[in-house]
Amino acid sequence: MLDWSVVPAAFLTAAVEWVEAFTIVLAVSLSIGWRAAGGAAVAALAVLALMTIAAGGVLGLGLEVRWLQLAIGVFLLLFGVRWLAKAVARGAGLKALHDEAETFAETQAELSRGDFAAGWLIAFKGVLLEGLEVWLIVAAFGLHGRAWISSGAGALAALVVVLAAGLVVRAPLTRVPENAIKFVVGVMITAFGTYWTYESAAGERAWPLGDLSLLALAAFFALGGLGLMALIRRPRPAGAAT
Repeated sequence: MLDWSVVPAAFLTAAVEWVEAFTIVLAVSLSIGWRAAGGAAVAALAVLALMTIAAGGVLGLGLEVRWLQLAIGVFLLLFGVRWLAKAVARGAGLKALHDEAETFAETQAELSRGDFAAGWLIAFKGVLLEGLEVWLIVAAFGLHGRAWISSGAGALAALVVVLAAGLVVRAPLTRVPENAIKFVVGVMITAFGTYWTYESAAGERAWPLGDLSLLALAAFFALGGLGLMALIRRPRPAGAAT
């Protein structure tokens, strides 16, 4: 049975990374063709799949070690805070919004100086690096609470959705509200990280409300982020990306 407290976080986190990976593969495909670029992407996904299988083997050991839970919680907390901070900075106008069209143009410019092998490696590296962040989140969720299937399903579903959307439009997915998604993901992952870090330190009774405490934590971080965004907001220059 899927753990629906994990699936949305894994799906949203993976979706952002897969959008960026697809943009790179699309740019490469215009230089070396869809078959070669797709082959590079599949090769990178195969590496990630092997890493996932290897990490999943840890579950078979039946380990319930508090230090491992603490490490997972701290990792998620740091990862979530980084995403949340960037989303707040972008939302407040202190940092430029991420532009998939710009990433697409930069990749094409890099390809213009290379050859077929360079293009293949760019696609492979792009999918591998973006997918590595997905893998880290999947592994973190999977190694805690035995939610491996749930976190993997969320990431896989995101890959299917992004790939389907990308193949339909055959263009950079510039309309995806990436900063809004990153804000939500940052809130969710920071809440999970806080929950698991304190639980590993204080024991199972650390949160009297149990899993419902996650909702309170998410609300706290969301309201805090939105409040901070409003407090430090700066007007965007005319014509800035939205």
